[in-house]
Amino acid sequence: MRPSQPLLPRFLSPSRRLRGTNLKGFDSLLRYSICIIGFFIATFSLYSTLNLHAEKNLGTGRLNGDSELPKVTIFSAPRPLISSNGSDLTWARQKLAVRSWLALSDNVDVVLFGRDPSIVELKEGYSSRVTIEPSIDFTFLGTPFFHSMVARAQSTASDISMLIDSETVLFPEIFNAITSIQKLDKDWFVFSFTPNILNFAYQLAGSGHSWFGQDGRMIESNELQEALFKQSEVRNCSERLLIAWNNLKLPLFHGVMPPFMYGKGFYELWLINEILSSEIRTVFDASNLNLSLYPENLGTLSSMFSEDYSTWSKRTWEYHTNLRVAQSYGLLFFQKTFLSNAPYEIVNSLGQYYFLNEEKGHILAPGTNRKKEILNSLGCHKERNKCSLWQFDNLTLGMPAQIEYKYTLERILQTVSDENKTVILGISGESYRDMLMSWVCRLRNLGITNFIVYALDPETYEFSLLQGLPVFMDTKSPKNISFDDCHFGTECFQRVTKVKSRMVLKILKLGYNVLLSDIDVYWFQNPLPYLSSFGPGVLGAQSDEYNETLPINLPRRLNSGFYFAQSDPITIAAIELVVKHASSSNLSEQPSFYDTLCGEAGANRVGDNRCVERRTNLTVVLLDRDLFPNGAYKGIWEKRDIRSVCANLGCFVLHNNWISGRKRKLERQMASGLWDYDQTLRMCIQNWSNFEVLSDHSY
Repeated sequence: MRPSQPLLPRFLSPSRRLRGTNLKGFDSLLRYSICIIGFFIATFSLYSTLNLHAEKNLGTGRLNGDSELPKVTIFSAPRPLISSNGSDLTWARQKLAVRSWLALSDNVDVVLFGRDPSIVELKEGYSSRVTIEPSIDFTFLGTPFFHSMVARAQSTASDISMLIDSETVLFPEIFNAITSIQKLDKDWFVFSFTPNILNFAYQLAGSGHSWFGQDGRMIESNELQEALFKQSEVRNCSERLLIAWNNLKLPLFHGVMPPFMYGKGFYELWLINEILSSEIRTVFDASNLNLSLYPENLGTLSSMFSEDYSTWSKRTWEYHTNLRVAQSYGLLFFQKTFLSNAPYEIVNSLGQYYFLNEEKGHILAPGTNRKKEILNSLGCHKERNKCSLWQFDNLTLGMPAQIEYKYTLERILQTVSDENKTVILGISGESYRDMLMSWVCRLRNLGITNFIVYALDPETYEFSLLQGLPVFMDTKSPKNISFDDCHFGTECFQRVTKVKSRMVLKILKLGYNVLLSDIDVYWFQNPLPYLSSFGPGVLGAQSDEYNETLPINLPRRLNSGFYFAQSDPITIAAIELVVKHASSSNLSEQPSFYDTLCGEAGANRVGDNRCVERRTNLTVVLLDRDLFPNGAYKGIWEKRDIRSVCANLGCFVLHNNWISGRKRKLERQMASGLWDYDQTLRMCIQNWSNFEVLSDHSY
């Protein structure tokens, strides 16, 4: 609970120290009184020398007498609009929150992470100060990744970045507090737990510099804070945490942040521990200040919001994944403990900010040589933020052997398929998981989300879960897949390729069209509109013929690593024949595709680019090589500027085949610049203006 006397630090509140006091405790009461007197003597004697911040107006949040205020950018990930009739409580809270942020100062801008069109409504009236950023990493369910959000916040040109929950209302003191911290001339990081307010019946008035209640009475911000924080309670430790930092070119900590899913627990306190342990920045805990609140109720709208981290085992796979990540990376994995260092706690007394660190035994107070006297007067401060310690304890809980991911293939198809019931199928084993992510990132950059991943082994399956991919496994997956030697012509390659047609057939029978794309196929643009135009009973497949003077449907030139099959009776019957032929063959799946559909020695060829399967009457179209070039066509991979070459040809995709060996394939694609995944930062490469500065650090 917040103190009833807001001008006193929380640890000096008489209601806390005198509870249960009787006449027998007179000595304790006397010592307590001396402590208070000592504190105020030190406070008034040092008031003129500390000068940690300029005189401020709490009603507007604008500092007087300081013409060079810091530029602050607030980053947040709003939840999409659920109801269009105005009864969506989450949406009402988010609208109120954004208004409160922008009312802090003209030096505050807002960046909203998201791809849902409804988020545009939060920009209304603030078009120049609110922008929407879709270019971060999301899971297939639309959950943003926290490490990508932080990286984007690091790339801004502002003096200070702040990450905040989209429903958290900010009070003017936040701007005063971070401005005061900035004056310490340090590289810093600050966090604050946001309290819940059960009944919040206030709205911002006009430009957002004043509040009014349901009775229409205007109220100043400081008066409102005093009234509200008497009933406040911190119940949700992690998801409502506010964090901010300066010096955006400096890394937050040593090491790399793993892919935490935003809003799914455990990541913010993991980050605080890493920053404290790295000692790159000075860390401040501002939870003692009245900076923010989470309004559970807004007028007549009510909230069923309730979070209890003791029940984490009952949560979804996303929470399980975040806990697995928190326990598997960083200092917790090596030290098995948290909080190797303590942050400075920020205290506001009589309008003055103090930065206390009991563990280190001193105060950050530039301009004074009487720190020992202040520490003696504050010696009665013994409290810690119980919320943070409680949450750290939960991170030591055991974790199930497997993440409880309940998305079957059928459910994944229902979730990710497009309006035409079409999915893109990628298949990968552990040896190609970085290439898998580059392929996924490229699809994401093109705005393509209707892809699914078939994992060939448990390692790829768990990796894909951690990356938020729509992934599934099959009991008939090949075993003992070689890490380095599973390229064309090997026995391993033969076993892996034969599962492709079986899986395509299974998806077709479930009623979905399939574009199978090997993950070494680089996409320049979305080919689905073009391929879908062929209509039912037609299968479009890439040609492996590289000689420009020969027909592209010659024997064994059908590439089964990129083809589009529609879910119709003719196509399903033809793919069944391919699967049957491959099951009895000692070769890979690719010859079975050609021999079945185009006939042995090309008996079913029609013209230079087609085949017709006689039993099912399926037409096979070998795709134009300028639009769908293979790895040997026109020596494209040897060109200096592959993008320009493919732009002139009109390429939809480019296959990285006709090269032997995993390492050579990876090296060729990375060297060409056709690579969209940063293995070090574990996120997709984004076109952020300052991203190259961030990548220079071991962050």
